[in-house]
Amino acid sequence: MSSKNILITGASGLIGTRLTELLLEQGNHVAHLSRNHRSGTARTFLWDVDKKQVDRHALEGTDAIVHLAGAAVADKPWTDERKWEILKSRTQSTQLLYNELQKGGHAVKTFISASAIGYYGFDDAEKVFHEDDQPGKDFLANVVRQWEAEVDRIQELGIRVVKIRIGIVLSDKGGALKEIARPVKYWVGAPLGSGNQYISWIHLDDLASMFIKALSDEQMEGAYNGTGLYPVTNRELTKAIAHTMQKPLLLPALPAFVLKVLFGEMADIILKGSKVSSEKIQRAGFSFKFDTLEKALADLLKKK
Repeated sequence: MSSKNILITGASGLIGTRLTELLLEQGNHVAHLSRNHRSGTARTFLWDVDKKQVDRHALEGTDAIVHLAGAAVADKPWTDERKWEILKSRTQSTQLLYNELQKGGHAVKTFISASAIGYYGFDDAEKVFHEDDQPGKDFLANVVRQWEAEVDRIQELGIRVVKIRIGIVLSDKGGALKEIARPVKYWVGAPLGSGNQYISWIHLDDLASMFIKALSDEQMEGAYNGTGLYPVTNRELTKAIAHTMQKPLLLPALPAFVLKVLFGEMADIILKGSKVSSEKIQRAGFSFKFDTLEKALADLLKKK
């Protein structure tokens, strides 16, 4: 990829941090759009979504925007207030970027947005979801549908738009892998619920590389699933983590009702899943570095 000036929102998270590192390694110029000034390798511009304010200098010289901003889905219970925060942090931040881009006077040609496989809803069946499938009906599916609708408006401005529907990201820095591996480490790991729910996973480095491909490949447009080659069940993932860590799994599966008591509606994230295809992005020429779960876990867990 030739050197570009790239502006990233939500850059302090797992994906934004790693993406920034890789883009800088490739010789790109990276800036962050953030609520707070942060020290680091990238210049920071300020924005305030609630006040609908963006530093007017943020778009100067920018070739592409990577939009990762959004309140974490699994950090807090899903009260009505939290649900609204999850939705508005995505839709209103995108609306704000649209309004700034609509003013013109910038060189932005590409807009890459995070999305989520939550678009398809939760389904324990064997159905394999592709990008042209209809959205689901649950809370997260409705959030992603509205989020993507706001992202799609940016195409009206003559800007190429790509949406990466992100699966379960495996990283040694946090996220799902850390939460599953912690009890396994102390010999109290167990599958969750039925254990048969599918997890469409992806190694963090492969996901960051997908964003980089989307930035550089002008043939890419629309939605692409940001998932790995082979979805696995929760039981298979838990067993593979235990095997990699050389720990036994001694306990039976944790019953679904316990998780529902602990997490309420949010337990659906854990107890249900979906089997999502990465065929489209493979057809676009993307190759996975971590094409099997074993390779991903060996990279993330054995170096600890």
